[in-house]
Amino acid sequence: MLTTRFTLIYVTLMTLVVVASNFLVQFPLNAELAGINLADILTWGAFTYPVAFLITDLTNRQFGPQAARKVVFAGFVVGVALSFYTSVPRIAIASGSAYLAGQLLDISVFNRLRRQAWWRAPLVGSLIGSMLDTVIFFSFAFAAFFVVIGPNDPFALEPAPILGVFTAEAPRWISWAIGDFAVKMIVGLVMLLPYGALMNVLRPVQAAPAR
Repeated sequence: MLTTRFTLIYVTLMTLVVVASNFLVQFPLNAELAGINLADILTWGAFTYPVAFLITDLTNRQFGPQAARKVVFAGFVVGVALSFYTSVPRIAIASGSAYLAGQLLDISVFNRLRRQAWWRAPLVGSLIGSMLDTVIFFSFAFAAFFVVIGPNDPFALEPAPILGVFTAEAPRWISWAIGDFAVKMIVGLVMLLPYGALMNVLRPVQAAPAR
């Protein structure tokens, strides 16, 4: 009963994060940093989405990988449904694939490191999961190679200075991916604070196998 109740809470939180991220991704971050126009490479959704890794890690710590996967799959269903409703199919496919792969990798890495220093499992798991998430999403969504899943976005493929400040040029989506992952790394570090604060409250219900 305890596991079911808490799992439902985690599912609800994950759903809220996915819904919020899908909404906030529509709004660019209108600011400038070190000469970089952040509106060109970031949306507010980049700041809320990494919270999904915190929810996954807390579920994994308390109830193990099986419960964590249930929470992830619930978020996947909501995320894909919202993406198909609010965006084009190619973006929906990219979003769902990236979310599922990144979260499941996070669960696997977390489980392997859970008996080490308290910060290592959530930090390494979320960073590696975020890296895979970023690579899959931006590649599937914008790389010319993946035109098989939907029309290419000409603007995303236009060459432009990397991050808008370097002399080297690359398709615009490369800068978008770099900016997105940079934020995920920063938020991943910040998420260690609530994780550390909650780890003594949300103690493991039972020992989870490292797999």
